[in-house]
Amino acid sequence: MKKLTTIAVILLFCIQIANAQEKPDADAPKPAAGDAAEMAKKLANPVAAMISVPFQTNLDVGIGAFDGYKSTTNVQPVIPIGLNKDWNLISRIILPVVNQQNITGEGEIQTGLGDAVVSAFFSPAVPKNGLIWGLGPVLLIPTATDEFLGAEKLGVGPTVLILKQTHGWTIGALANQIWSLAGNSDRSDVNSGFLQPFLTYSYKSGAGLGLVGEITQNWNASTTTVWLTPNVSGITKIGKQLVQLQVGPRFQVASPDGGKAKFGIRAQVVLVFPK
Repeated sequence: MKKLTTIAVILLFCIQIANAQEKPDADAPKPAAGDAAEMAKKLANPVAAMISVPFQTNLDVGIGAFDGYKSTTNVQPVIPIGLNKDWNLISRIILPVVNQQNITGEGEIQTGLGDAVVSAFFSPAVPKNGLIWGLGPVLLIPTATDEFLGAEKLGVGPTVLILKQTHGWTIGALANQIWSLAGNSDRSDVNSGFLQPFLTYSYKSGAGLGLVGEITQNWNASTTTVWLTPNVSGITKIGKQLVQLQVGPRFQVASPDGGKAKFGIRAQVVLVFPK
């Protein structure tokens, strides 16, 4: 019940902030909602001052000794808050919904929520020479509904993002480090680093080509997990809703204990709410 209450509070917070941000800002620039190239550029920037709600599904098969299967759908609302004319606060929440089979043992199935990761980036409102950066805290919240889907720990640490946008290109990296503060004393402490380099080229049509790396380092166990995900994307409308669609294969380059997935695929739908 405590975990469900925590999830409800997080989602209610997102809704309240999103509703507040829908009010027009007389001083803010108002790019045309139909400008697909501008939307693609903003969506390539994780700390853009624009509300978006990505639904990202990762499907990985052939995992480990039992040829396991894992599907993870990440609900990832991004909500900007204008602090003043010079600074924005960009909140990003990642709430995973997981279904996995034959991962923890042959014939074993786990389905439910994973742990939520909540980040807040303080970022300049106006980029200089295409250089954009953000810095702030990151929280690990134990929302997992199954012991195999989460760490059962409350964690905290710093997060940072830096990127450069020029001539249709976006190149940058996001990083964080999380240490556990409290939680189940029978579970291992969390001491985890994460690095996500990314490269995207956006065409004038709003279509894009990208490459994302995801590197997770468990410092306590001295293990490294590495994923590479090339992707193609495009912007369209479903009814009146502006959306970005993205798809691409996933390749696991490194995994602890030889449990690499044989193949993976990522599909993402991003609901976009330009001002």
